[in-house]
Parts: sequence; C-alpha cells; structure tokens
Amino acid sequence: MTQAIATAAILIIGNEILSGRTRDANVAFLGAELAARGITLAEVRIVRDDSDAIVAALNELRRHFTYVFTSGGIGPTHDDITSAAVASAFGVALKRNPEAEACLRTRYAANEMNAARLKMADIPQGATLIDNPVSQAPGFRLDNVFVLAGVPRILQAMFDGIKGGLAGGPPQHSRSITLAAREGDLAEGLAAIQTAHPETEIGSYPSFTEGRSLVTVVARGTDPAMLDNVLAETRALAVRLRAAVLDP
Repeated sequence: MTQAIATAAILIIGNEILSGRTRDANVAFLGAELAARGITLAEVRIVRDDSDAIVAALNELRRHFTYVFTSGGIGPTHDDITSAAVASAFGVALKRNPEAEACLRTRYAANEMNAARLKMADIPQGATLIDNPVSQAPGFRLDNVFVLAGVPRILQAMFDGIKGGLAGGPPQHSRSITLAAREGDLAEGLAAIQTAHPETEIGSYPSFTEGRSLVTVVARGTDPAMLDNVLAETRALAVRLRAAVLDP
C-alpha cells in the first residue's frame, strides 16, 4: 500500500508583504525544511491584515493539506490579528493563556507588562503552545495549523522546536545542471525526459548572462539514483543539441 504524501501550505499574513515594503524570507526556509522531511510544500498564499480574509484562506487550506503554517500577525499591535482570526476559523474562544503569560513575564519587567504585550498571551482555546526561545512570545498549534511569528529569526527558532513532531516521508533531493542553450530548444527533449520519469519533477529556469542564453534544469524527487539518471539524460540532450554544459 502506497503511503499518502504529506503536504503543506504556508499562509503569510501582513499588509507589509503585499505592499512590497517587507520581503518575505520564510517561504524559502520552510520549503527547504519541509522538503528535507519528505513534506511537499504545495501552496503559498499571502493575505492582508483582514480577519475575514485570514479565516477564509485558513479554513480552505487546512481542509486540503496535511499541515498549514501561518507567518505573521501575532505581535502586540492593533494589526496583529492572526490569533483572533484563527480562533474564529476554528469556532473557539480566544482566552488569556496562563502559560503564555508566564513566558512573557520572563522577558518583561512588571512595569513593562502593558495591555498590548499581554495581548500576545491571548491564545485560541485548545491550542498547544509553540516555544519561542528568541523573544518568549509563543506561537501555537491548533489541529493541523501551526501559527508562527513573521520575523524570520523567530520563525526559524519556533520551527526548530516543532519539526521533530512532523510526520513526513523520504526526504526530497534535487540535482541541477546549467546549459548554454535557449529554453525553447530544450523544450521537446525535456518533455520526453519528464514523460519517462513521472515520479521526478523537472523544471527549467532560463537566464541571460554575459551575452548568452542559459537554462538551469532542476530535477527533484526522493530517489537520488533516479535524479542522477535524469541529469545524465539531460547531458545527453545537450550533446545532441551541441549545447555547452556549464555545470559538471
């Protein structure tokens, strides 16, 4: 019996991402970490700081994927509404969590603990806290949804604490080769290689460097030997097309 493939989605929350003011760095990190655990990152969405938008996206994603990771919107300011939106999506109350409050009080002095900071201890009922060793304000897990901070350093520290509990499969590997060719010249041959290896994902990524067209071919899958075969066939294709291979 074939094991079901574990899949994941990332929901990025924040007007600053949509406006272009802040560049997301979390997708690349999570994508690589999930691939290493045999979990296929299948979808990424970005939504504004709007409760209805967050609820709608979250409810759709959590029905379709094994895991959902949210990024952003769990800080102390007025536009940090992710925790309340998650509670709404699950139909549970948002309540002050004593354990989360205790974590915050280890970071802030009594005279610094204002209402805005205490807001970060408001957690959907039934959720399990995710440790934040960087700034102490915890994330949380509710069912298959993991709510993480948006700051990359904090998100990475949070993920490090939960990754051991994720059920995946064989790790995904990749191989790449760069050819001095135009993408259109490779298209037919690459399509034939893909057809011969349906269990492998083959992508081509063109660029233009120093006055010549280049294409990097990337093969991804769980069988390293199969990936090596794909690259060997790609090299053979380059020979037939008289295209220089830039990567050994």
